[in-house]
Amino acid sequence: MTRQILLLALGILTTVDTLAEPAETGISGVYEVMTGVTDTAATVQYFEQFGFRTVAEATLTAAEAQIRYGVNSALRSTRMQNGDIDTHGLLRILEWEEPVGPGVGYAPPETIGIRMAVARTRDIFRLEDIFNDARSSGEPWFFTPPVYDDLYGMTDGALGIVNRRVGVREAAAYGAGFSHVFYQRYGYVIPGYGTIGDHSPLQTSEFTHHDFIIRGDIAEVTDYYETVLGFRSEAEPELDGDWRAGPQAVFHMPTGASHMYRGFVSPNNICGKLKFFAPTYPVHDGSDRVRPGALGITLHSLYTGRLAKVHGLAVDAGLEPTAILENEFGEASFVFTGPDGATWQVLAASGQGTPVLELDFQRVDN
Repeated sequence: MTRQILLLALGILTTVDTLAEPAETGISGVYEVMTGVTDTAATVQYFEQFGFRTVAEATLTAAEAQIRYGVNSALRSTRMQNGDIDTHGLLRILEWEEPVGPGVGYAPPETIGIRMAVARTRDIFRLEDIFNDARSSGEPWFFTPPVYDDLYGMTDGALGIVNRRVGVREAAAYGAGFSHVFYQRYGYVIPGYGTIGDHSPLQTSEFTHHDFIIRGDIAEVTDYYETVLGFRSEAEPELDGDWRAGPQAVFHMPTGASHMYRGFVSPNNICGKLKFFAPTYPVHDGSDRVRPGALGITLHSLYTGRLAKVHGLAVDAGLEPTAILENEFGEASFVFTGPDGATWQVLAASGQGTPVLELDFQRVDN
């Protein structure tokens, strides 16, 4: 019996024994979520309610967009940032003059191709009321009932007024052009992970991490996050499903449903984490509608001080990246699509602040 099999049998195998060593790339966590829209002004107004403000605007001709994104359409691009957070969690609005398609659109949870941007809030029940009011007014939103979970096992003893539960309550808002996950913390904070300022009308933070609904062998199709991009896998892929309150509620999972899960974090930022879910039961498949030039969330960006190295790794891995060119904001960058269907723009690092590198769980009395 090998050491690995023995440890598995004993239930004490650590991730160090099984996980590949990530490439050293200097890559950030997710810098921006990028969403295709038909009306920039309305989209800007929407995200201003969540504390975002416009920090840059630019355009590309159809010919320029074709070279950079493979989309033969003029582009109006708007970058938005939540408060002073500029190391992760930004938004880029892409208004294509001639979109190539509608994207996934309003679809059932766990539809293949759905991408979800995750943010912290101070009042998840206020958001539930607002999104349900929008639904009642005829807007295509589905807000899942907020569900509580003690993610880190921080609650001890008999609970009551004095000894209170510690954890999060989370919910998802599925929409036609954008899907959110929101979470509210109770009893603890993590400095630098979900910063909420008074500038945010709905008391929400920057995007702290990102969810992807994908298909295929989750270990195989996400391997490039380690070998090419330099993310670190949190653990081996694992099965979870409707027996867990959080996934059951957020993904609106029917009885008997499950999915494979795998998470990644950058060694250079505690935020901008990646979470992938591959359903193991029959679901809708919108993966053929998630591509640059379509509406909805179709791209994400990362930045690094080693752009040429990451580009070379992408070439060697057969990911067929574009040439390194300036994007619409004048940033050296390239674009590629991974085997999981996610499309990435990798930027040369410039002007970002200092990211937080250590998770610091601090108990608070609330």
